[in-house]
Amino acid sequence: MWKEIGDRESGKLRPNSFISRVRSNRASSLQLSNHKEIVSSHRGSINSLQVDLTEGRYLLSGASDASLAIYDIQRATDYEAGGLIAKHKPILIDKQHQNAHKYAISTAIWYPIDTGLFVTGSYDHHIKVWDTNTTQVVMDFKMPGKVYRTAMSSLATSHMLIAAATEDVQVRLCDMASGAFAHTLSGHRDGVMAVEWSNSSEWILMTGGCDGAIRFWDIRRAGCFMVLDQSQSQLGRRPPLLDQSTTKVDFSINTFSARAPQRKVGSGSSSKHSGNNKILKHAKGSAKQRLHPGLLTSQDRATAHYGAVLGLKATEDGMYLLSAGSDSRLRLWDIQSGCNTLVHYEVVRLLSSKAIQLAVTQDSGIVFLPCMTSVKAFDVWSGKSRMTLQGHYENISCCYSNHDQELYTGGNDRQILIWSPPKLMPDDVDELDGRTGQPPAADEDNWSD
Repeated sequence: MWKEIGDRESGKLRPNSFISRVRSNRASSLQLSNHKEIVSSHRGSINSLQVDLTEGRYLLSGASDASLAIYDIQRATDYEAGGLIAKHKPILIDKQHQNAHKYAISTAIWYPIDTGLFVTGSYDHHIKVWDTNTTQVVMDFKMPGKVYRTAMSSLATSHMLIAAATEDVQVRLCDMASGAFAHTLSGHRDGVMAVEWSNSSEWILMTGGCDGAIRFWDIRRAGCFMVLDQSQSQLGRRPPLLDQSTTKVDFSINTFSARAPQRKVGSGSSSKHSGNNKILKHAKGSAKQRLHPGLLTSQDRATAHYGAVLGLKATEDGMYLLSAGSDSRLRLWDIQSGCNTLVHYEVVRLLSSKAIQLAVTQDSGIVFLPCMTSVKAFDVWSGKSRMTLQGHYENISCCYSNHDQELYTGGNDRQILIWSPPKLMPDDVDELDGRTGQPPAADEDNWSD
């Protein structure tokens, strides 16, 4: 850390590089927090965790005892050990509400642009929209089966759609503006366990099913436009673009169809006739490339995993997708080309009885994967194992990483654990400073008294 600060002071490091290094160092040094603790109110396994995207302050959790809770992770409700350990008790608990869920809550997410609403999905076949201030259900959607996951786009400005992954083969989009179903997406041959919106377009939806397929949908058009195939691969990351910092993936349908450059032709009739022929040929060729995957049997039956797809997570730049399957594999996909990048992650044992929640750091450098009673942290681009976080006594089903480089995990032991970079206690500071409490000599300037 001091080396980076020195390089920044001397001008060897640019501000953006300094920020990325500090974030990477913090994310690589996670350990069980020694200064924050969440007092869980749940009496069942915790299935979902999310911190609101607007303030980064409120943690929403849902559990298998049909209870949900909200915690203020910035303001403690109590302190222990002389004020060194901050206790965070729930500020909202809902267990016996007259309109509450009857069975396990499998997913709980915040409305992306406001903490006044949140959405829950349950095994009782219902998706409910809640008013945070009054704890009342303001909208209720009846689904055809158990709800595994829900998702809302953080980029959406033109719609208020909730994508629902259920045990039914169809993916349904619930419209909060009208209170009805807006779309029904058909293509999977078995239940859908994972759903994720693109971080580059508000119209692109990615779903993973028990049939091992990962499908891409443009909700403005009928049918999916891409099915990931694990046999189609590319080696590693794509070459970086010159303007990578300002360019995002364009997910229009034309991205996936090649377009021939148009050339100007003369005013002669023969030139016009030949130009028209070229345009007609190009139109036929592009029409063939835009065929719905359902019309191509081999492409439609492609699989991304040899088993159910348990979780999906897109990187922050929207260019790559991480998927976890019941075949104990974690895969990294190039979204634009649809290819498997062949990054080799360690084979791990995953909880295959229900959907799992993955987490990725803000710089998309580390992915956190729940592996039974521990959480494995892998380098996204090399596949190397960075660390193993062990603290739960039973299986872990969800983890969430916020922008403060903190990780929250929940499992069947009914506990919510916080993993954060180490924070020096007063005793540790004294030890580091030669047990004198004074700044170390290396940090003093030459003219200090």
